[in-house]
Amino acid sequence: MVIAMDPTEVIIRPVSSESALDRLERENKLTFIVSSKANKQTIKEAFEKLYGVKVKSVNTCITTSGEKKAIIRLEKEYSASELATKIGLL
Repeated sequence: MVIAMDPTEVIIRPVSSESALDRLERENKLTFIVSSKANKQTIKEAFEKLYGVKVKSVNTCITTSGEKKAIIRLEKEYSASELATKIGLL
């Protein structure tokens, strides 16, 4: 079931930890804190709408601080490094 939410409510902020930046370079993945109410399909649609890229997969987990973290893998034709630079992460 897809939850109707505004994309800016779903995607809260990027994560810039050392492990997140390592995933960015090695695996073409970006890490974001997202709304705890959002499911994987909602996160995928919001990310594609906000940033104009195609998402291959979304993995989620709840952090120890209670925030929901999404690890978003982009399709091969899109570069996570370029997108990170564009949004000011790098």
